[in-house]
This record gives sequence, C-alpha cells and structure tokens, in this order.
Amino acid sequence: MARSRLHDDDLAEEITQSVFVTVATKLGQSNGSGGSGYDEQGRFEPWLFRITMNRVRDLCRKRTRHATPTAPEHLNAFEARHENEANEQDESFAQSTRLRVAMAQLSDRDREIIELRHHGQLSFKQIAEISGDPIGTLLARHHRALKKLRDLMDTQSTNPPQHESGESP
Repeated sequence: MARSRLHDDDLAEEITQSVFVTVATKLGQSNGSGGSGYDEQGRFEPWLFRITMNRVRDLCRKRTRHATPTAPEHLNAFEARHENEANEQDESFAQSTRLRVAMAQLSDRDREIIELRHHGQLSFKQIAEISGDPIGTLLARHHRALKKLRDLMDTQSTNPPQHESGESP
C-alpha cells in the first residue's frame, strides 16, 4: 500500500519498517491502562492499514514543508530521475495496455474469476459463495486463467499488434 501511494520503493520500505515497529510496540503494551494499543475486539487488518496510511500522510506533509535543494548536482539528479520515471511510465503504460488486450481475449468465466480475486480482492471462499462453485474448482480455474493471461501477454510482447496496413508502427 505504501509503495502504491508513494511510488518510491525506498520510502515505502522505510514506512513499512516503521509500521511494523509500531505494531510490535503496540502489541507488546497492555491495553488495560486505556492506551492506544491494539484492541482485540476490532479487526487487525484495518488497524494495520490505518497505521500505514497515517505514516504515509505524515511523510507527505513533511515532504511538502521542506525546501527542495536547487544546487546543480541536485538538479542533474532530478533530471536523470525524471527521465527514468518517464521510461518506467512508458513501460508501465505498455504493460497495462497488453494486460487489457489479453483480458479482453479471455472467456467470461476466466475474466470474472481474475477480476473478483484481484480487482475485487475477494477470497476464494467469498468467490465460491457468489458463484456457487466449489473452492477447488475455483482454485484450478484461477490458476488456468492466470496461465492463459500470462501466455497471451507473452505472445503480445513477442508479436506486437499489427496496424490495419499490416505493418508494425
């Protein structure tokens, strides 16, 4: 979650370490004194996400309050980083496009299980309740659908789509 919000692996790793230090500290505290430790009556995952989001927000606020260095060596580093980010964005866009094209080629059942599992973030048990299928069947279908998706994306990367004239761009 931190990586998707910050778009920086190093900062996300720092945030994650900080969150787990906080979690370990709070779990070690006794909550009988009215402290802000983890209350076992609540759900652990939302509590963990709340800590993470608070750390991300704090970092973003802190970053906006500090002046950015403008020495030439810092500007050169910024330009190089900007070029790398542009290249990464181009690759990310190309990958997203390949994924959308490949998803469109899957059967409705294959596309549905991938969307429920990965976009909807549902467990296989929840998907089984929705579809009425046994969990084992869903696991096998999910595995096959991901393999088909991977194969379709690999095929696209080795054989880019042709334009109407039959020529590559």
